[in-house]
Amino acid sequence: MSSIQDAWRHQPTHRKVWALALPMILSNLSIPLVSLVDSAVVGHLPHAHQLGAVAVGGMLYTLIAGTLGFLRMGTTGFAAQAAGRKDGGALRQILLQGLLLALGLALLLGLLAVPFSDFALSLMNPSSQLDQLTREFFHTRLFGLPATLANYALIGWFLGNQNARAPLAIMLTTNLLNAGLSLWFVLGLEWGVPGAARAAVLAEWSGALLGLALSRGALRRYAGRLNWPALHQWASWRPLLAVNRDIFIRSLALQAVFFLLTVQGARLGDATVAANALLLNGLLIISYALDGLAHAMEALCGHAIGARDRLALRRSLLVAGLWSLLGSLGFALLFGLGGRLFIDLQSDIADVRRVAYVYLPYLAALPLVAVWSFMLDGLFIGATRAREMRDAMLIAVALALPIGWLLQGLGNHGLWLAFLCFMLIRGLSLGSFAWRLSRDDAWFPRPR
Repeated sequence: MSSIQDAWRHQPTHRKVWALALPMILSNLSIPLVSLVDSAVVGHLPHAHQLGAVAVGGMLYTLIAGTLGFLRMGTTGFAAQAAGRKDGGALRQILLQGLLLALGLALLLGLLAVPFSDFALSLMNPSSQLDQLTREFFHTRLFGLPATLANYALIGWFLGNQNARAPLAIMLTTNLLNAGLSLWFVLGLEWGVPGAARAAVLAEWSGALLGLALSRGALRRYAGRLNWPALHQWASWRPLLAVNRDIFIRSLALQAVFFLLTVQGARLGDATVAANALLLNGLLIISYALDGLAHAMEALCGHAIGARDRLALRRSLLVAGLWSLLGSLGFALLFGLGGRLFIDLQSDIADVRRVAYVYLPYLAALPLVAVWSFMLDGLFIGATRAREMRDAMLIAVALALPIGWLLQGLGNHGLWLAFLCFMLIRGLSLGSFAWRLSRDDAWFPRPR
C-alpha cells in the first residue's frame, strides 16, 4: 500500500485534522467577513474615494501588523513541540515570551507608523480626498495594534496546544463584533470611514481580553511551572527570536508585494485600486479558509516532530495536504461561476464593478496557484524551519519583480499576471526545500 493510500485511509488522522481545521476555518472566514462588511458598508457610500480610503488604510495597517505575523507562526511551532514533549513549563514560557514581544513591538511600531504612512502615501500620489480619509482611518486603527499583536501570540499558542476552540472564540468575538460595530458606526451613527476604524479597535481589544482569560484554563491541562530566571537569560530567547527573525523577513517581503500591488493600482486610478481591493477580498477568503487546514498541519506536524513520530508526521502532512487541494478546486469553481455576484455584494459603484469584472479570471486562478504555498507553510511552521520559508519568499520576490516590471505596459492585467507568477514561484521554492529536507531526513532535530 502506498504512503498516500495509507494516510488517506487512516480515519484517526482525518478526525484530528478536522477537529483542528474546522474551527479554524470558521474563525478564519470571519476575518475576510470584516473586510467584506467594511467594503460593503463603505462601498454603499456615494464616492469611490471613501471605499479607496478603507482599502488603502487597511492595507497600510495590514502591512504593519502582517509583518509581525511571526508572533503567531513562531509561537505555534514551539508550543506544538512543547506539547508533544508534555513540557508544561516550556508552554508557560512560550506564552509569556510571545505576549512580551507583542507589547514591545506594538510600542515600537506605533512610533514608526505615522512617518511610514506619510512616505507610503507620497509614493501613491492619491487624490486629496483619498489622502485625507486614508490618514484618518489608519491613525485610528493604530490604537488597536497592541491588541492585534497580543491576539497573534495567543492564537498561535492555543493552536500549538491543539486547542482550536479558544482561537475560534477569540476570532469570532473580534470579527463579528467588528462587523456589527462597523454597521452601527458607519451607517447608524453616520461616522463614515472613521467609524469603520473605531469599530475595529474596540473589537481587537475585546478579543485580546477574552484570549487572556481563556489561557488560564488551558494551562491547567499541563503541569509545570514558569522558570522566571530563564526569562532573563539570552539562551532562553534565542531560539524563538531566531525563528521569529526569519519569519519576520518572510512576512515583510510578502507584505511588500501587497504594498506594491496597491501602490501600482492606486496609480491606475481610484476605480482600479477599489476594484483590486474587492478582488483581493476574494484572496482573503481563499487564504483564510485554506489556512484552517494549514493551521491543523502546523499543530499536528509540530506535535509529531516533538514526539519524534515519523508515521504521524507523514499522515498529517498527506491528509491535510490532500484536503487543501480539494478546497482549492472548490474555490476556483466558486469564483469562476459566481464572481460577478461576489463583486456586486461588495459595491454598487458602477465604475468599480465594471473594472472588477474584467479581472475576475485572475481571482478564479489564484486558489489553484496559491494552495501549494499555503499548504507547505503549515509544515515548515510546525517544524520551526523558518529559514527555508524566508529563503523561498525572497526567491519568489526576486524573480517576480522583474516580471512585474516587464509587464507594466499591460496595466492592471500585467499587475495580476505578475502576482500569479509570484505565488507560483513561492510554492515551487517551498516544495524544493521540503523535498530536500525529506531526502535528508532532516525534519527531526538531532537528539542532544
